[in-house]
Amino acid sequence: MIVVMKEDATQSQIDAVADLLSSKGLGVHLSRGEEKTIIGIIGPRERMLEFPVESMEGVEKVVTVSKPFKLANRAFHPQDTLVQVGNHVVGGGECTLIAGPCSVESRDQIIEIAKFVKQVGGHMLRGGAFKPRSSPYSFQGLGETGLRYLAEAREQTGLPIVSEVMEIAQIPMFLEYVDVLQIGARNMQNFPLLKAVGKTNKPVLLKRGLSATIEEWLMSAEYILAEGNPNVILCERGIRTFETYTRNTLDLNAVPVVQHLSHLPIVVDPSHGVGNWRYVTAMARAGVAAGAHGVIVEIHPSPAEALSDGPQSLTLDRFAGMVAEVRRISQALHPAQEALYAGNA
Repeated sequence: MIVVMKEDATQSQIDAVADLLSSKGLGVHLSRGEEKTIIGIIGPRERMLEFPVESMEGVEKVVTVSKPFKLANRAFHPQDTLVQVGNHVVGGGECTLIAGPCSVESRDQIIEIAKFVKQVGGHMLRGGAFKPRSSPYSFQGLGETGLRYLAEAREQTGLPIVSEVMEIAQIPMFLEYVDVLQIGARNMQNFPLLKAVGKTNKPVLLKRGLSATIEEWLMSAEYILAEGNPNVILCERGIRTFETYTRNTLDLNAVPVVQHLSHLPIVVDPSHGVGNWRYVTAMARAGVAAGAHGVIVEIHPSPAEALSDGPQSLTLDRFAGMVAEVRRISQALHPAQEALYAGNA
């Protein structure tokens, strides 16, 4: 349930409502808008109904929230969440560009890619150090050595690092090297891992599971938020359908649906969404046109020689072309913000 305070509600009236609910063992989440303050109540509905909150001074109304996700719900938090990563904000008007190889293969490789991402105006560098592969015989990543290479690439370019953490035991290591903790599709419902990253202060990029509904995805975000970490970025990376011409089906419906249901920023991953480099740029354009706050793509200097996901990786030149096209669409949707970015580039 949520308590909507009146526009002229005083701070003491807001505090009185929040203090009453807290004293009764209910969770309280305050969201302050430009005009009104909303108090989200977390706990059993029957407990909430025990107290005459609606009759308290400054209260406009009490509304029941039917969705099981509460903290991720836009009703609890009407304003869009903005996630700060280094000097960049995810969720504002500027399109966030995240790029890098599927796997960190060598120091020279990741530094070359990082410099190119920086050169064309990318905001973050992605790269896998620990790789969850379908086959146990496939390349599994360089491990901590790969994280060190990523950190060195950040030192040389200033780009924040996004990399996938696969288990709780790895979190201390990742906190040392990485700026954004990625939760991959296969771990979307690894609830102990979600709770563990929720206890950190690092932004979390949460990918949608291969067969997850939007509600299941948002419930996974809820696990992170409930542990106290508000910096969650959702990532639509394609879901498994009957289609075989593409690796997955990039569900662009999810972008406006999520933005209606939740305040969390959302980016799209067309590389995994289609699994074929020929279609990546088109789907990146479509994702931004649908309203996504950014894109995350896989790139490689020589995709034919990549140790993983070569078929879906863009060459560096093709990535530069994609950036230019995506920016034109973003500028049409957010002319003031993109013009400001162009002036600072």
